[in-house]
Amino acid sequence: MNIQETRRQGNKGAGGKSKLRKYIKLSVYLLCIFLFLSIILALFNYERLLRLYHVNNLFSQENIVSNFSNMQKLFLTIPVKRGDIIYQWEEEPKELVQNFAFEGRIINVANYLKETATTSLLVVSNGKISFEEYYLGSSAQDRRISWSIAKSFLSALFGIALEEGYIDSLDDAVTKYVPELEQSAYNGVAIIDVLRMASGVKFNEDYMDFNSDINRMGRILALGGSMDKFAIGIKDRVRKAGTARQYVSIDTHILAMVLRAVTSKSIAELLSEKIWSKIGPLDDAYYISDGYGVAFALGGLNMRSRDYALFGQLFLQKGKWGEEQIIPLKWAIDSVLPSAPPSIYNSDKFGYGYQWWVPLNAEEEFFATGIYGQYIYVNRKMGVVIVKTSADRNFRNDGAGGNLVKRKTIEMFRAIAKSQ
Repeated sequence: MNIQETRRQGNKGAGGKSKLRKYIKLSVYLLCIFLFLSIILALFNYERLLRLYHVNNLFSQENIVSNFSNMQKLFLTIPVKRGDIIYQWEEEPKELVQNFAFEGRIINVANYLKETATTSLLVVSNGKISFEEYYLGSSAQDRRISWSIAKSFLSALFGIALEEGYIDSLDDAVTKYVPELEQSAYNGVAIIDVLRMASGVKFNEDYMDFNSDINRMGRILALGGSMDKFAIGIKDRVRKAGTARQYVSIDTHILAMVLRAVTSKSIAELLSEKIWSKIGPLDDAYYISDGYGVAFALGGLNMRSRDYALFGQLFLQKGKWGEEQIIPLKWAIDSVLPSAPPSIYNSDKFGYGYQWWVPLNAEEEFFATGIYGQYIYVNRKMGVVIVKTSADRNFRNDGAGGNLVKRKTIEMFRAIAKSQ
């Protein structure tokens, strides 16, 4: 090899190293751009990602009690304003009954309250608070999540809207008032069937299934998506409407869509104007909301335990507060009767009205309830209202979808009511 050939080979080697250096520099440059954009995207979506994180950890053992009393720190919310007057409860303390009977067994009340992770228990007898206690670090000032107790509040608003002429008939299809639902599984479904959880739509309510409809809905809520869009996207039916009852929470959102359409007001505005500002709660309530300011009306209401009791007392009094009939009398009576068709589940021993539950062999009794052990129990015959809030992670671990725990809790409430 001569000197010229040697130089040419050397130049080729130098050129190859130069290309390699350029490739490395380009790769590093592109990686830096990717990382920069990723950081910008993460910062832009920080709140949404944080809410998603909270949804995935909402029910963890170490966080559940605090989370249930501080939902305003975890999600988007909208206030429900109270009025200027605060109702002054009279108090007449009484000892809580020690035991209750259930299916041939005697159960200690104190042990059962502990077993079901009770955070508050409040008893109102003949209009006076006879027992009030807070547990697991909770306090009277906490505004606790209602979960599905909120459905019964929505029902009350619906009765008012019907009385005021915004809705012509409960037999009307929901699509008469919300035409967008024509492209959904709710096309042609009557309001009365939606009120009674008998819409017939296909909806998986299994909280233990990560991919269930109810959990997908929770993630959409956390990420600031649209609840309306989610509801309209439900396309399938499993049975004819009105033929059987299957508890599907999205039914309540459909009712909220109807109310918003006919009144041109938000659910928070309606609740404040029609009920909340009139009965003297201690505090503003608030709803969790989606990214469009739409209330999570099927389960996102938050308030103090004493204020839950106010709503129970309103229904004990058949919708009358002072001299004003706030809830139409007919609705206050009809909505808590077990008028819905039988449940598709054999384990469900309860009756159901218009978003209210009715115990087996009820004597002027009904209740609102939410997952993880939230209750407003009303016994008109005994003149008793009982509020129980809880953080019971085992509320469905009874082999009966939570109905055994629910039946046991109602028997405890009955024993308390009889002792007052």
